Amino acid sequence: MKLSYRTPASLRPDSETRDSRRFSGLDGLRGIAVSVVLVFHFFPQVLPGGFVGVDVFFVISGFLITGLLVDEYARSRRISLRRFWSRRVRRLVPPLVPLVLLCCTVAWMLGGDVLVGLGWQVLGAVTFGYNWVSIAGSASYFSATSPELFRNLWSLAVEEQFYLVWPFALLAVLLIRSARIRLAVVCTLGVLSVLWMGFLFQPGADPTRVYYGSDTHSFGLFAGAALALLLRRPNGLGALTRNANAGAARTGPAGFTRFASRLASPARLRPWLGLAALLGIGAAAAWLPAAGPSAYRGGLAAISLLSCVVIWAAVRGARFGRWLDTPVLRWIGERSYGIYLWHWPLFVLAGVAWPAAGVDVHLLVAAVAVLVAAASYRWLEQPVRRRGLRGGIRSLSGFATESWSRLAVVGVAAMVGLILVGGTTAAVVVAPAETSAQARITSGRHMLEAAQADRKREDAERKSDPTAAPAPVAPGDLISAVGDSVMLASAPELEDRFPGILIDAAVSRGMRAAPDILAAQAAAGTLRPVVVVGLGTNGPITTDELLAIEAAIGPDRKLVLVTAFADRDWTAGVNEALAGFAAHHRLVGIAGWHDAIAPHTDVLAGDNIHPGPTGGRIYADCIASALDWLAPQHPLHGRDPYRLGQDPVVLRPVS
Repeated sequence: MKLSYRTPASLRPDSETRDSRRFSGLDGLRGIAVSVVLVFHFFPQVLPGGFVGVDVFFVISGFLITGLLVDEYARSRRISLRRFWSRRVRRLVPPLVPLVLLCCTVAWMLGGDVLVGLGWQVLGAVTFGYNWVSIAGSASYFSATSPELFRNLWSLAVEEQFYLVWPFALLAVLLIRSARIRLAVVCTLGVLSVLWMGFLFQPGADPTRVYYGSDTHSFGLFAGAALALLLRRPNGLGALTRNANAGAARTGPAGFTRFASRLASPARLRPWLGLAALLGIGAAAAWLPAAGPSAYRGGLAAISLLSCVVIWAAVRGARFGRWLDTPVLRWIGERSYGIYLWHWPLFVLAGVAWPAAGVDVHLLVAAVAVLVAAASYRWLEQPVRRRGLRGGIRSLSGFATESWSRLAVVGVAAMVGLILVGGTTAAVVVAPAETSAQARITSGRHMLEAAQADRKREDAERKSDPTAAPAPVAPGDLISAVGDSVMLASAPELEDRFPGILIDAAVSRGMRAAPDILAAQAAAGTLRPVVVVGLGTNGPITTDELLAIEAAIGPDRKLVLVTAFADRDWTAGVNEALAGFAAHHRLVGIAGWHDAIAPHTDVLAGDNIHPGPTGGRIYADCIASALDWLAPQHPLHGRDPYRLGQDPVVLRPVS
């Protein structure tokens, strides 16, 4: 069976050298994508959906890799897996080695939470299996309790796994005689990945599994692959465009031909379609929620399709490609791999070294990441790609033998390399099992389990001895508390301050969970006269959720709402919503945790969110002050009944 492929002239690389295989506009698109990701990581409140930049990279990778493989098959009727994989190794591995060695060594010097789980992170990095290693270790992409040093390598793992499997699958696809069926098979693979992501996603649960999974997040790679096949079809979109412009579109069903001709003709419409798709990606970067169902049930798939439109408009239309390939964007795009690799570890290390880092430090980190990536591109990536690893070693040997001074430079570099290997080894060996925040959460969980066991034992003893005197009422016997991991970390201090308090707290819990929990306690008869709710850390809240809480506890119980303290874009809105709700509802008070802990962040765990022992006492003091203020009848609603006093813990009525 003979298969014939010929790359259209308009789809052949337009760069100065044959080896660069550069398509018009793709470097500029890479520059935009990596810039969006950097803004998302450094300033999430500016672009809360900036994570979509990774999906743009997936589409570009699928498009380029499939195009390379198809071109090779068209020339030689075969695909050299050894040559393909060696090119990928030369492209991806050289920058990764110094990244891991240097960042692990710096992490070892800094110590603390950044070392937690470093061994499995390094394992995931060197095996290109970071995503599955993270999933197996129950790590969370969205968690703030563990500053994973190499978290950004999950996407590199997804791409590498695709590179490992796709050549075999593509060979099978190319054996299909019909170009339409070949395209349909690849599109079906992408659709299955989209559907699988939507099926596995559970609203309210941590979406890391569906976000990290190669099975659930490969549709962007398949979309790019489908675009590469489509533009290489004799009767595909590229040919239809040319025929439409010439007035001679005659291939395919008449209806499809007319539709594609109208879409692609005249040629001047292409850049505006590309621009509209690019604006759509920008809108998603500005508004698509990272943990909401809209992202995982169609949103990320839509980003992949929009990216395909941008790539089509760029490689098929010289004008739009030139628009994207402005000098700055092209320069950033050529170095985008290194920028993506370095920006996140440097950001994490800077956060450990300067916990109170602000905008200035974030901008400095971004600048350093770009400079390091530029140096890596100039002196490491490009030489290895041009000469190969063995050629690079030969060049280094020749450099070292030219003079004693150059030999000394090579010797110093070798010494530094050995030090970095030693530092990386030490970092993995001394890495603690859990972060300081996780240790506090674990301590709180154990305390709650022990308190629950004690209550059950005391109840059993009283039931077995009817003559025993009833237990005295402790202050905490009047309080039911529902909270998240911040309350869980403060549980020992809450129990000490309010003996007998009933605490129901869990990691990553949001406000939407509270009404059902409180309603269940009320139905079981265990809900106490005073209810404390601390659930603003993990996401925005709504007035409807607060109204549901009030309905669940009934009109006669007092409610204390704990403000949130976290470096999250929703924190201010959460605290405003809590204050506004309390201002217009009876028997509702505010525990001002945010204002109380803000001047004392040194007593928080390494994540700057969860309290240590001293912070836990401040948390308990906030609740105690709110209860003292709620002791008399709450003023009638209809006017702002209180304001924060000079003491951030105490709430005082407005005089």
